[in-house]
Amino acid sequence: MSIDVSDPIIRVRDISVQFGATKVLDRLNLDVRRGEILGFVGPSGAGKSVLTRTIIGLIPKVSGRIEVFGIDLDAADAEARRGVERRWGILFQQGALFSSLSVRQNIQFPVREYLNLSQRLLDEITIAKLGMVGLKPEVADRFPSELSGGMIKRVALARALALDPELVFLDEPTSGLDPIGAGDFDELVRTLQRTLGLTVFMVTHDLDSLYTACDRIAVLGNGKIIAAGTIDDMKASQHPWLQQYFHGKRARAVVV
Repeated sequence: MSIDVSDPIIRVRDISVQFGATKVLDRLNLDVRRGEILGFVGPSGAGKSVLTRTIIGLIPKVSGRIEVFGIDLDAADAEARRGVERRWGILFQQGALFSSLSVRQNIQFPVREYLNLSQRLLDEITIAKLGMVGLKPEVADRFPSELSGGMIKRVALARALALDPELVFLDEPTSGLDPIGAGDFDELVRTLQRTLGLTVFMVTHDLDSLYTACDRIAVLGNGKIIAAGTIDDMKASQHPWLQQYFHGKRARAVVV
């Protein structure tokens, strides 16, 4: 698909995040382009999920600037900030569904937070979003404990899409899924990106996701972006970690 390089939907500049004496992100810079699926990878514990949580405001930064949809999130007043949050959806690692709420209530939760709609409309939205992620209407009245791991991920994605966002954050969306389930989820994300025009920021460690779902890849190392580009750029890099990741024992033997 055609990506507008000049129009980053997320612009991160000189972001530093520190926990105690440990600096996790160190003057990090990153652009996420409108309409792309960006795969965000790096060693375990490097801080991949930290960047997501910093962008959405769950983790405070020491310094730097974050713009989303062209709006500086630090400079934005409460109304402007709420307007930005209304335009993104988030799938947290492991789904993070509310265990005491039904699937219907989980999906309706963000809608109730931002919109005042009738129960009939809320139920219509629920069924529509379930359909978008490949789940049947009867799933709406189940609870998370009654769902498989793959279904939990799909319900969490339906919740992330509940407000028709332009931008979706996916944090390790295929972790815990078997290879077939992970492949199906990657295909679903790619299909939704194409049909809805989504921009997707995907934190992942899944090589297959990088090959099949992502337009571009950014690599985190030592608190900074050490490489960014296509899968071919990553494979051609001489950086030791990238060499090991893309050409090591667990790398793909055959690219399809």
